[in-house]
Amino acid sequence: MTYPPPPGGWQDPLAAGQQSSPPGVPSQPGPADPYAQADPYAQADPYAPVADPYAGAKSPYAPPGGEQYAAPMPGYPGAYPPPGAYPGYAMPASRTNTLAIVALVLSLVGFTSCITAPIGAIMGHVARKQIRETGEQGEGMAKAAIIVGWILTALLIAFIIFYIVMIVIAVGASSTSSY
Repeated sequence: MTYPPPPGGWQDPLAAGQQSSPPGVPSQPGPADPYAQADPYAQADPYAPVADPYAGAKSPYAPPGGEQYAAPMPGYPGAYPPPGAYPGYAMPASRTNTLAIVALVLSLVGFTSCITAPIGAIMGHVARKQIRETGEQGEGMAKAAIIVGWILTALLIAFIIFYIVMIVIAVGASSTSSY
């Protein structure tokens, strides 16, 4: 049974019992087998031209100022303009509330001199009010100053009450034993 010749006019050399000959020497440099896989560990040619996959594509994020930046700049094939080619818009630096910093420092100094703890807590409340009005940074510091300041103030008051009670007990015990 014979099959009709394949389209394209080529003949199958193995169908007629002929052996295929090895391919000829290519006229241009390159791999002998066009279907051979490239060596993944081969070094790339650093001077080979790089095809720009976005060449001719219109960016929806075109830079301001018209088409002056549309063409690649010399020395930067297919790249965007170097930094500083057009003005950047940075977020303004946000300041930290100074009163919040002072309140936290005073509250923490309250560990050694207990009198500054309530001052730090009160200043923390004032700092939080200022932060809400101005939008500055430092909300966490103000809240920490309030918490540490009031806890140390409560411990100071508890210590003073304990000290007074101990003095009253000592005075009461000494006054009853002397009769």
